[in-house]
Amino acid sequence: MRRVPSIISKLQHRSKISFPFVSSDSISHLSSLPTPNGSTQSHPSKSHFRNCSKTKSLLFSNVKTQDFTTLADQNPVSPVQMSSRQRKIKERSNLEEAFESAETTDDMLKAFKDMEASFDGIELGLACLKLGLKLDQEGEDPEKALSFANRALKVLDKDDKPSLPLAMNLQLLGSVCFSLHRFNDSLGYLNRANRILHRLEEQGSCSVEDVMPILHAVQFELFNTKTAIGRREEAIGNLRKALELKEMMLGKDCKEIGKANREVAEAYVAILSFKEALPFCLKALDIHKMQLGHNSVEVAHDRRLLGIIYTGLEEHEKALEQNELSQRVLKSWGCSTELLRAEIEAANMQIALGRYEAAINTLKGVAQKTAKDSEDRATVFVSMAKALSNQENFADSKRCLVMASGILDKKEATLPVAVAEAYMEISMQYETMNEFETAISFLKRAHAMLEKIAEEQHSVGSVSARIGWLLLLTGKVEQALPYLEDAAERLKESFGSKHFGVAYVYNNLGAAYLELDRPQSAAQVFAYAKDIMDVSLGPHHADSIEASQNLSKAYAAMGSYQLAINFQEKVIEAWEGHGPSAEDEVKEAQQLLEQLKKKALGASSNESLMKALPLPHKIDAVPDMNSEAGVSASRAQSIAL
Repeated sequence: MRRVPSIISKLQHRSKISFPFVSSDSISHLSSLPTPNGSTQSHPSKSHFRNCSKTKSLLFSNVKTQDFTTLADQNPVSPVQMSSRQRKIKERSNLEEAFESAETTDDMLKAFKDMEASFDGIELGLACLKLGLKLDQEGEDPEKALSFANRALKVLDKDDKPSLPLAMNLQLLGSVCFSLHRFNDSLGYLNRANRILHRLEEQGSCSVEDVMPILHAVQFELFNTKTAIGRREEAIGNLRKALELKEMMLGKDCKEIGKANREVAEAYVAILSFKEALPFCLKALDIHKMQLGHNSVEVAHDRRLLGIIYTGLEEHEKALEQNELSQRVLKSWGCSTELLRAEIEAANMQIALGRYEAAINTLKGVAQKTAKDSEDRATVFVSMAKALSNQENFADSKRCLVMASGILDKKEATLPVAVAEAYMEISMQYETMNEFETAISFLKRAHAMLEKIAEEQHSVGSVSARIGWLLLLTGKVEQALPYLEDAAERLKESFGSKHFGVAYVYNNLGAAYLELDRPQSAAQVFAYAKDIMDVSLGPHHADSIEASQNLSKAYAAMGSYQLAINFQEKVIEAWEGHGPSAEDEVKEAQQLLEQLKKKALGASSNESLMKALPLPHKIDAVPDMNSEAGVSASRAQSIAL
């Protein structure tokens, strides 16, 4: 039986980049380049929002404990002349002033402690909110930030009335819970904050200028949280909304908007949506060239990302061109670490173009600049192994992989995600050399490491898909099944139920069900795969056609020959649309159709013979359409029409 193509091989064919879904290592390297002033710009995260000084200042400007101007300030009198009431007012005013003027967290905490004896209610609640925001901004003690946020919530959330401070408090709780990896709690707080802010907008009880910065923070935190729990496609919607809000606050052409566009592009790259990523990356590049000049580090960021996007779109010449332009800027700024990684990326692009000798020479030069036991040196060895394998120099390729894994073994505890990604790449190299057992062993090591990291569950799905495919390929079908089923569920959560990667997992899962003589289950998942492929790839794409072929096989195995014939006829029609280049496929599909017709005829003859026999003394049961077979047959009939 012809194997159903794996998600991994198809993603390689489409993007020519390393599995899993793009190297997040490349993206993190892109995002860690130093800016001219020595700071760094991180990949979309809480730190990004914290570093947006204008937005954060707007947030803090909305947290006022109260108007501290009092009658005592307007008409100062000596302490002797003050009444007890005036002295209390003066004391409160001094406490408020000390809290407001405090610059460090320690000073704020000391001033707050002094305030506790003299204040209660809304004033103390708002002070708790401001302290919580300050602690969250610093990020060093999320538990303490959470305690102040919860104290503030008890005050601000009494009357179930929407207010700006309540929305800010909920945003703070969402942010702190994210820091504590309490993602479901974070999502609940942020969704409620989002609803309150929209109510305030509709009611007109707050100005748009006051609402927008908090709404931006909420949308950005929703992006972070949904990404962490695997809802990556949905998360991009929140990131794009955050970009729109930022444009309204800062204008469309400032440097910050350039960075925000790049972050959206990076998010699309992370789910292999290169076509969607391209316009955002180009926008970022245009803004940064206009604002900072062609030789800025931000432009180098953009060009490196653009190189990855062009690689994903299989436009390798363009990718290499952008990489070379990026390298020039990095050299001029003296960014040695980033330059080294850009050179490794260039070598991988040369490999994609079939320029193996050039890639090997590039990597030899890079290897001389790397430390003996560094992660970068391991990456060089993996890329070198890839180039040598393409030259069919398998012995040297394996030696490079052994050296790479020797370095990576020592870094599992300190760099689990980077090491797991490297193990996946090493696995792919062994797979190309038909060393399947070794390939599976590296994948299982990566799987065990990533499963412990809450934010990497999408990567766990990718690894499960590859393990399942390799087990299926080597005939270990029963072992493959749980990995493929797990992969299908995880990838649906992470990338959406209509992502083409999910379709390839379903195809492999259907192949496993057929091998295990479960044609009803096979038909169901093959039908899902076809639905996805028809939308994402088009009904005449080779993989969509193969999905129809698989459905035909599944229904033939069930004895539903008419359905099988219907799908097989669609296979022939689709291949004929490819013209002379698909003559062999058309011929093979026609042969299969003739075989199906013969089987259908034989089945019809047997049915006629059975009708001629005496009927049993009982009524045949009506098929249960809620059963697996009934649902599958009904679904197939609707697709075949």
